[in-house]
Amino acid sequence: MFDIGLPELIIIFVVALLVFGPKRLPELAKALGKGMGELKRAFQDVKEQVDTEFEETSKTLDIAIEGNKISDVDQKTNNNKHTTDNKPV
Repeated sequence: MFDIGLPELIIIFVVALLVFGPKRLPELAKALGKGMGELKRAFQDVKEQVDTEFEETSKTLDIAIEGNKISDVDQKTNNNKHTTDNKPV
């Protein structure tokens, strides 16, 4: 995703260690982990909502398409009925 390899992670860790110190680093990592977990859950919730809406929309479209097909068949049937009613026997 971010293309961060081992050398980049080591540099980030060393900079964080220098900036925050060894005492605050564990609590910073814990807070960062919680934040990442919450962000991941939020993305998952949004994905599930989008999937649900997509499925509902897809079902609605399928019903509308079937309704149009039925209307077309009814219209053709009525046209054929009128055509046969006007022919002499």
